[in-house]
Amino acid sequence: MESTEIRTLADEYFEYLTETNPTEAHMRGDYRYADRWEDFSREAEDANIAKLREFGARAYAIDPAGLSADDALTREVLIFETETKAALEEMHMAEFAVDPIFGAQVYAKLLPPMLSVPTTEVADAMVQKYKGYGHSFDQLTERYRQGIESGRTPAAFAVDGVIAQLDEWLALPIDEDPLLKTQAPPDFSDEQTAAWKAALAEVISDHVRPAVARQRDALRDEVLPVSRPEGKEGLCWLPDGDLVYARSIHRFTTLPMQAGEIHQVGLQQIARLADEYREIGTDALGTDDLDAIFSRLRDDPDLHHTTGEGVRAAAEAAFEKARAAMGDWFGRLPEADCLVAETDSGAVAFYFPAAEDGTRPGMFFMNTTDPSSWGTFEVESTAFHEGIPGHHLQLAIAQELGDSVPAFRRHGHIVAYGEGWALYTERLVDEMGLYGSQLDRMGMLSADSMRAGRLVVDTGVHGLGWSRQQAIDYLVENSPMTLHAITEEIDRYIASMPGQALSYMIGRLEIQRMRTAAEEQLGDRFDIKGFHDAVLTSGGVPLETLDRLVSEWVDSA
Repeated sequence: MESTEIRTLADEYFEYLTETNPTEAHMRGDYRYADRWEDFSREAEDANIAKLREFGARAYAIDPAGLSADDALTREVLIFETETKAALEEMHMAEFAVDPIFGAQVYAKLLPPMLSVPTTEVADAMVQKYKGYGHSFDQLTERYRQGIESGRTPAAFAVDGVIAQLDEWLALPIDEDPLLKTQAPPDFSDEQTAAWKAALAEVISDHVRPAVARQRDALRDEVLPVSRPEGKEGLCWLPDGDLVYARSIHRFTTLPMQAGEIHQVGLQQIARLADEYREIGTDALGTDDLDAIFSRLRDDPDLHHTTGEGVRAAAEAAFEKARAAMGDWFGRLPEADCLVAETDSGAVAFYFPAAEDGTRPGMFFMNTTDPSSWGTFEVESTAFHEGIPGHHLQLAIAQELGDSVPAFRRHGHIVAYGEGWALYTERLVDEMGLYGSQLDRMGMLSADSMRAGRLVVDTGVHGLGWSRQQAIDYLVENSPMTLHAITEEIDRYIASMPGQALSYMIGRLEIQRMRTAAEEQLGDRFDIKGFHDAVLTSGGVPLETLDRLVSEWVDSA
C-alpha cells in the first residue's frame, strides 16, 4: 500500500511541476501547457511554497519501512526536493533578482530556437505563450517594487546591465526580434508560416515590448536609485541575507555545510592546483613559474581562438573522441545525441537536455560573442563537462530510465549531483587519455581554478562581505581566466543564483571520495563501469543519498 502511495504522490508532484513550469515542460516535448508562461507573481510564489510543503509533509508521513528500496529512494528525494525548494522560495529572492546573465530578457534569445513547434496546435499555443511572456515582465517589475518596500534591492551593476539589455532589445525592429526566431511546424506552407509569424509579431509589438519598456523605466527610475552600491553586492548586506545564503548553501550543496567551511575548502584546492600548474607547465609552456603560466594562458593571442567557428569545431572534435571511448568506461550509454551550437547570449557555456519526444537532441551552447575569450586550451574540458561524458551523459541516461523511475527523478536536476558529476568527468577524461595535449590538460586545471575559486569568492561575497571588485581581483590572481570571463563569472554568482557555484567542486570532491572508498574496499574487484552505473542510474539524488547508493553497490559487488 505504501509503495502505491509514494508512486502516486511522485506522479502527482511531477504533474504539478509540469503545470507550473510550462516552458520547461515544452522543452521536454510535453505540449499540454504550451500556451502558458511561468507565473512570477508573489501570489503564485506563496501558493507554490504551500504546495511544496504539502508534498513534503505527505511524503514524510509515508512509513519508509513498508517501501521497496527504490520507492524509499523516491520518498527520500521527494522530501529533499520539496523542503529545500520551499525553504529557498520563502526567501522571496525574486524581489532583488535583477539578472543580466539568466534574467527573463536573456531567454528572448535563448528559448525560441529550443521550443519545438511540431503541429498547428502548438503554433497557435505559442501566440498565447508570448502574451504570457510579456505579462511576466510586468510581474517581475512588481516584484522589484516589493523589494524596494522590504529594503531588499539588487546590486547596482546588475540593474545597469539589464537596463542596457532591455534598451538594446527595444531598439531592434520588430521583424528582427529574437522571439521570431522559432521554427514553424514542418508541414506549414510559406503562407501559413508568414501568417503565423505576423501573429507573433503583433503580440511582440502589443504585449511584450510595452511590458519590457515598463520594466526598463522602473529599473532606471525606481530601482537603480536605491540599489546596493559598489562594495555591497553580496547577500550579507541584505536584512535577512545570512539566512538566504544559508538556505542557498543547503539547497545547492545538499550538505550541512557553512560558508566559512566551504571557503577553507576552496583555499585548499587553489593551493593544490598551484602545484599541478607548475608540474604541467614545464611541458606545456616551458616554465613552472605560476605568474608566467597564468600570463601566457590569459594573454598570449596564439593560445586563443579568433572565430566562433573555430571554437565550435574544437568542441565537436572533443565530442567525437568522447563518443568513441564511452563503451570502455560506462555500462549504460544514452540513445540521445548531443550537438554543439554557438550563441551570443547567456553564460559562457551551458547545456539543454534533449526533448523526451526525440524532436531535439541535447544541445551544448558556447557563447562566442567574443571568440578570443575562449582559450584554445579551454574548449576540450568545457565540452567534456557540458556534453559528453558530462551533463549530457548524466541527464540523457536519467531521462531514458523509463517508467520504473518516477518522472520527477528522471528530469530533476539536483545541482551538486549534476554539476559534481560534470566536473568529475573533466578529471575522468584525463584518465581516459582524451585530452589532446599537455596544453589541453592545462585547460582542465584552468577549469578547476574557476570551480575552486568559486568556493572562495561566492562565500567571500555572500558570506564574508567581499566586494565584487575584491572577488574579481582574487580570480585574476589565482586563475588564468581572462578579465572578461572573470567579470562575467563574478556577476553570475552575485546576480543569478547565489550559492549555486558551490555545487560544482563540492559535488566533484564528494564523488571522488566515494570512488576512492569503493576502490579501497573492493581492490581488484573494483569495476569502473559498475561504479559509473551506480552513480548514474538512479536519476539526480542528494550527495548523502548517492553515498549510500554507492556503498550498497560496493556491498553487492
